[in-house]
Amino acid sequence: MRRSKGFRSKTRYKLQKPKRGRTNPITRKIQTFQIDDLVHIIIDPSIHRGQPHPRFHGKTGRIIDKMGKSYVVTIKDGKKDKKLIIRPEHLQLQE
Repeated sequence: MRRSKGFRSKTRYKLQKPKRGRTNPITRKIQTFQIDDLVHIIIDPSIHRGQPHPRFHGKTGRIIDKMGKSYVVTIKDGKKDKKLIIRPEHLQLQE
């Protein structure tokens, strides 16, 4: 039997929530960001919609645009600039 290679493969430990952090607060969904804000990409595994690829979990990027409820975040991946469309549940403002 062949191994599955889905979107969330090899993320057993990366996309786990701690036992005390299993709630899903509404404040994460309604948070807003401004253009040129620096944000951390922290994937919330309980929300599949608007989730970036797990390779970008823990990266820091800059918001360059808003697209519906989502934000367009640009990050540096090696030498390339990549644009990701991410919902606010998976973003945290950098202090």
